[in-house]
Amino acid sequence: MVMVVSALLVTPADARHRHRHQEPLSSRVEQPLTQRADRPLKPRGERHRKPKPARADVPVPEPRPADAPEATEPNTQNPAATSDRLQDEGSPQKQQARPEPPADAKSEPEPPAVAPTPTQRPETAEPEVEPPALAPPPPPKPADADKKEMLPDPRSADLPDAKIPAEEVACRERLRGLGVEFEEQKAESDRDIGCSIPYPLVLKSLGKSIAIAPGAELNCAMAEAAARFAGDVIQPAAKAEFGADLKSIGQASAFVCRPRNGTRKLSEHAFGNALDIASFTLADGRTIEVGPTPPDKGAKFLDTVRKAACGPFKTVLGPGSDADHSLHLHLDLEPRRHGGTFCQ
Repeated sequence: MVMVVSALLVTPADARHRHRHQEPLSSRVEQPLTQRADRPLKPRGERHRKPKPARADVPVPEPRPADAPEATEPNTQNPAATSDRLQDEGSPQKQQARPEPPADAKSEPEPPAVAPTPTQRPETAEPEVEPPALAPPPPPKPADADKKEMLPDPRSADLPDAKIPAEEVACRERLRGLGVEFEEQKAESDRDIGCSIPYPLVLKSLGKSIAIAPGAELNCAMAEAAARFAGDVIQPAAKAEFGADLKSIGQASAFVCRPRNGTRKLSEHAFGNALDIASFTLADGRTIEVGPTPPDKGAKFLDTVRKAACGPFKTVLGPGSDADHSLHLHLDLEPRRHGGTFCQ
């Protein structure tokens, strides 16, 4: 009776204790502890302890630079060595022993010692256009661009007759009586310009003792006027001023087929009706040249001749009248109204 009650009073805890003691011995042998790679073993006394807050004086390591060597993988062959190494690294003493990185250390790479030269910015200004090496030639002028038509002159139509006129014959007889040497010359004319000298003469002298050089081609009327003026005015003026006879006259222009300078009007030279005198030579060899500043005696002589020419000749020009006549005396027989003269 007593034994039955004892069996009924067994508690669940006793049953578990009985069951544990009844397990085989081989199953109750504790298995060796295997360290996990991701969680190190803690000492027995610290397994159930709460983690202590980090000390304020323990420096927190800064992140390692990018070029720091990678962490070594845990040694799975020797769990105990790996556990000791991890515990040493996590201890405050090891953390304090580890050298801190310098304050000015930077994770970025240091710049090179010499800064690279920046790429030159291309110029945006347009290049200056250079002129061509050779300028293009101007367009050709028409053949008659520089040709000016002369104003009409009735003398331009004068042509020689088959028989020499009586007045021309009489003029030649007077020249011979004055002792003038001359040669007959063929008629000359230019219809395009308008110049004409139908009965020209080439003078060799202006009297028995007065030569003219070079030979002057004139019409007979102008030749007679020049010869008379040389014998009646120039010869006495030279004798009075210099005490010597006039030997020769140097001429600068006689018959020339051209217009007046700067005009469309034909010059009196175009009809053999004008003579330009550049100098006078005396029998003793002295020469008086026509110019703006002649010597004292020459100036008086030239002034006398110039004033005396106004009358026998219808136009008298010389130094001071214009630039074209600064080095000679111009004498011509241009017809003027009422027989007037133009003398400057």
